[in-house]
Amino acid sequence: MTVTETKLKGCFILEPAVFTDERGYFMESFNKERFNSATGAGVNFVQDNQSFSTKGVVRALHYQLGEHAQAKLVRVLNGAVLDVAVDLRKDSPTFGQHIAVELSDENKKQLFIPRGFAHGFSVLTDTAEFFYKCDNYYNKASEGGIVYNDPKLNIDWKLPEDQLKVSDKDAVLPTFDKARI
Repeated sequence: MTVTETKLKGCFILEPAVFTDERGYFMESFNKERFNSATGAGVNFVQDNQSFSTKGVVRALHYQLGEHAQAKLVRVLNGAVLDVAVDLRKDSPTFGQHIAVELSDENKKQLFIPRGFAHGFSVLTDTAEFFYKCDNYYNKASEGGIVYNDPKLNIDWKLPEDQLKVSDKDAVLPTFDKARI
């Protein structure tokens, strides 16, 4: 596994070793000991989530606050997405900055997003199946969000605005400056 830290401290791109032959492929998608050794994160994942979406769907930008904050390890099982992480750690030198990484069933990349980040993705292919591990349980009272088209963040979702499909709930999330962080 190749592990590369992004410009956002604690946020890593993971590229597993993939062994292919005429039968297909094999890869180890997660090994707690290797993961924690490579990232220094010391994470214990407790919940797995999976979603299926069609092209243009934007699921963003979500996070959990306080004691319910979640670190996530995300990947795509089928299709391709543009995955986005936004640093919400007020004491971080990269506070308010984001990264965007294409994750797909072809490149098999994963993104580790530590606690203190907002997260979202846009679907770039006809469909995508998205899978992620969380190190804390979801808590509705602690959920927060930032509107996907926040002018300060200026995220390029890699699709024309008129092709984006956003839930009613996500469309009315506050801007970065007004979000509960």
